[in-house]
Amino acid sequence: MRTLRETITDFRAAGQAIGHFNFSDSNQLRAIAEAAKESGLPVIVGLSEGERGYFHLSHARALVDIYRREGVEIFLNADHTYSVEKVQRAISAGVDSVVVDGSKLPLEENALMLSACVKYARASGRDVVMEGELGYIGTSSKLLDALPEGVSPENLTTPEDAKHILDASGIDCLAPAVGNIHGMLKFAKEPRLHPERVKEIADAVGIPLVLHGASGNTEEEIRECIKVGVAIVHINTELRVAYRKGIEESFKNNPDEVAPYKFLTPAVESMKQFVAQKLRVFAGQ
Repeated sequence: MRTLRETITDFRAAGQAIGHFNFSDSNQLRAIAEAAKESGLPVIVGLSEGERGYFHLSHARALVDIYRREGVEIFLNADHTYSVEKVQRAISAGVDSVVVDGSKLPLEENALMLSACVKYARASGRDVVMEGELGYIGTSSKLLDALPEGVSPENLTTPEDAKHILDASGIDCLAPAVGNIHGMLKFAKEPRLHPERVKEIADAVGIPLVLHGASGNTEEEIRECIKVGVAIVHINTELRVAYRKGIEESFKNNPDEVAPYKFLTPAVESMKQFVAQKLRVFAGQ
């Protein structure tokens, strides 16, 4: 089976992207793994620092390994990690990749943290894909009343800053701010993505780009970004919404049901269908 690095390289060369989906319990993980198996496409599953506080990385690693033994091309990512110490812990726990989130830091501080994390990963003896973030897009994967403060067209990542942070750190992938936001707006459409800026950044850095906060963006906009350099697309909020709606529907149809495997099954199926459809979109199918 391919490594994550090999899979990213293959998909990028083909003008495709791999789907990345966050989870915080084994039901979500099962839905994502089953979607990957049925679609025949690779998938990345992620746990942010907050999610790791509820679902331990060691447990996730064990379950991901079980799915891999069953033939599922699934990889584990330590998403949104905010300190060198926690990056080190994640690498020691056996993740395939780490998102080092210094997006709130000044450029040079972000670069310094990234450099320290990359050096640790390279010295670990494991092939860990290291991703940096540049440009603030908010932090919460939830339904929002308004745009996060500090997110604006004027604050899109520039090609110059992207090249600087790559040269200073040696990261493998970069997640820029290109009109995307974490979370989804309740009462308005998502801000438009800027594929023209994606292309400028991709041309400047020459490494795979990652689109965070793609929940709520149109398939057309996401495809345009994939065409010009995005190799991984992150979805979290939409999956959380699908999970909740599936459980709510279960209780609506069977208000007296108390067996978890019965009221959770429709939610898992809803998530599975959602993930499979996204995987096919990102792969250009």
